[in-house]
Amino acid sequence: MSFADVLAEWPVERVQSLLAAADPERVRRVLSHGARSEADLAALLASCAAPQLENMAQRAASLTRQRFGRAVQFYAPLYVSNHCVNGCLYCGFNCRNRVARRRLTVAEAVHEVQHLTDQGFRHLLLVAGEDPKGVPVTYFADLAQELRPLVASLSIEIQPLDTPEYASLVRAGVDSLTIYQETYDPVEYARYHPSGPKRDFRWRLETCDRGAQAGLAFLGIGALLGLADWRVDAFYVGLHARYLQRTYWRQHVSVSFPRMRRAAGAFDPSYPVGDADLVQILCALRLFLPDAGMVLSTREPGALRDHLLPLGITRLSAGSRTTPGGYAEGTEAEGQFEVQDHRSLAEVMAAVQAQGFDPVCKDWDGLYHDATGSAAIPGGSS
Repeated sequence: MSFADVLAEWPVERVQSLLAAADPERVRRVLSHGARSEADLAALLASCAAPQLENMAQRAASLTRQRFGRAVQFYAPLYVSNHCVNGCLYCGFNCRNRVARRRLTVAEAVHEVQHLTDQGFRHLLLVAGEDPKGVPVTYFADLAQELRPLVASLSIEIQPLDTPEYASLVRAGVDSLTIYQETYDPVEYARYHPSGPKRDFRWRLETCDRGAQAGLAFLGIGALLGLADWRVDAFYVGLHARYLQRTYWRQHVSVSFPRMRRAAGAFDPSYPVGDADLVQILCALRLFLPDAGMVLSTREPGALRDHLLPLGITRLSAGSRTTPGGYAEGTEAEGQFEVQDHRSLAEVMAAVQAQGFDPVCKDWDGLYHDATGSAAIPGGSS
């Protein structure tokens, strides 16, 4: 049993029927009670829920404070390679794009991390394009062994691996996995991924199952909003997160809300997602997933991130660079997407404090984690 088996019970047509069947009275009933079903999530994502957006936002904010307090954790993405063998139509790393390519050496990555830790970051996310031969799992294991002593938590957003490979990274010091399905619609997925190993829809879909079985403590998922009907994809994100929470109850699950941004190749999203749409997605998923972490990256403008923070966000990136070597060296290698919030860590932390929240760069001690084999929930109190 994996999430692929669950997804098979929820074809796109079934989700679309639920969305179409929702009405304002159903939305009001959903907002009046606590435990929420899959049909309730569809009602909160349906177009008829838009007039209740303020009510949804107030309830989402209150629920987030109850479960997570006022702490907001910060992290930095560290792009270590933009080499890729996939032909994803929407991505700046597309193997067909004529862009400058680079893979950091271990020493260069350490230099980048020292630059980030000097700013205050202690939670890092290693990001790379998919190039199993040029950037193999052993490369990430070597990186982890060198970088782990420098930080409190080390996450990966790389090509899907098998369970033994993830186990090798856990032994090297990696504790977290982020993987976006991009879109959960198999027809649209095939259209956007015409070539490369990423074309295997099910292999990617089951990545978190393999990572959890290997012992990774934190699992992060999301859909790349704009590739397909956002209401349908947001429903699947909620379905996937609830499956992971129930199946791997020892792991902490988080969801992200990346909207399509301009990248090399000048791709325009087929299903644009407006700001109000993003608010509806965030609120609906918070109400459906009270205990899930919620992550918002620098894909979004600073002013919008500040406004969305109280509604359910527990984790933020800041000062992000999407190019290998972008922090310490200002490399000209091609980025994955255009960053919208260019504020520094200090500036974003100040904005968070101004709203009455507590910015956290490190919220658990690595020695305690090593001694007990446990990990605190990102966004928890310091």
